[in-house]
Amino acid sequence: MSIHPIFILFFILLSFSITGCQHQKKLTYDLTVNKNLASTNKTFKTIQAAINAVPDNAQKSYRIFIHPGQYYEKITITKPNIQLIGKNKDNTRLYYNAYAGQTYAAGKTWNTSGSATLTIQAENILIQEITIENTFDFLANDRLVSNDPKRTLYAQAVALFVDKGSNKTLVRNSRLLGYQDTLFVNSGRSWFDKTLIAGNVDFIFGNGNSLFTHSEIRTRARSKLYFPHGYLTAPSTQISEKYGLTFINCRLTRDHSVPDNSVPLGRPWHPTTQFADGLYADPDAIGKAVFIHSWMDSHIFVDGWYSMDGTAKDGTKTPFLPEDARFFEYKSKGPGAQINYKRRQLTNKEAKDYSRERILGDWKVE
Repeated sequence: MSIHPIFILFFILLSFSITGCQHQKKLTYDLTVNKNLASTNKTFKTIQAAINAVPDNAQKSYRIFIHPGQYYEKITITKPNIQLIGKNKDNTRLYYNAYAGQTYAAGKTWNTSGSATLTIQAENILIQEITIENTFDFLANDRLVSNDPKRTLYAQAVALFVDKGSNKTLVRNSRLLGYQDTLFVNSGRSWFDKTLIAGNVDFIFGNGNSLFTHSEIRTRARSKLYFPHGYLTAPSTQISEKYGLTFINCRLTRDHSVPDNSVPLGRPWHPTTQFADGLYADPDAIGKAVFIHSWMDSHIFVDGWYSMDGTAKDGTKTPFLPEDARFFEYKSKGPGAQINYKRRQLTNKEAKDYSRERILGDWKVE
């Protein structure tokens, strides 16, 4: 009896499917977070409680699965090898509403770093399929006139702070939402892959070596018209470091109300630092930001970059110019892409130094 060829093909495909399923590695979790269930030794109602349950100095990765939900928490990770994995970034959200000028206890006020919703101070941390948001009402504050007693001058409100002690932080398929100072990368190597980062004023900043790949960098609205409307980056990279903020194959988008030609790619941040001879802008913070093969909407400033004031030794303000920082592009695309003498371009040879392998060095991602 002959077998019809279509049945032969069906059995071959079924065999491959079964074989593939048998060899597929099933992802397991060490701990879970579900705010709707009673706590046990493996299930917790809050994310911080699950993190606290991870052994100190764990030698293997501890996977924590976070069930869908809205988690109002202010979290710090001080233990290495923790993985926070949500069900889906659209329904798994960590949020808090602190800001830099906020008094949170008697005589105590948050500063910029203290405002963070999530602070990382450990190595080998993974964040996946989670929205991390700072919900401080920046727009309401922005709407107030400058002399209104209700207006705070310290509206920095960080969503994610990659702090000292951090290295090899991976954020993938996630969302980081805020307005001013959304993402503060202040240490080590970090990689943001397929992630939305949204804000308006200096919303990606710091001195870390941070790689952004296939991510959306979205400029958000403000309450009224400003020029500049905001700034994408404010790097403070030390001159001794080769890499700073590197964007490869990213999309620079905007809310519909953000005007054309209003948002510089970045400005050089020289943090005010205490030295033996005084308190002044760090002269060695020669910021570095590089955009490679990235698409830019027409909100991007035609000159590309902007200046930023810093504190001089005598206490006055002095401007730091973008020409004195390390700001470059390579093969930008889209209506916001321009080539002019103020938007310096990498050569083909120079661009080869900006591969993922060279930027991340010996960090091998699973």
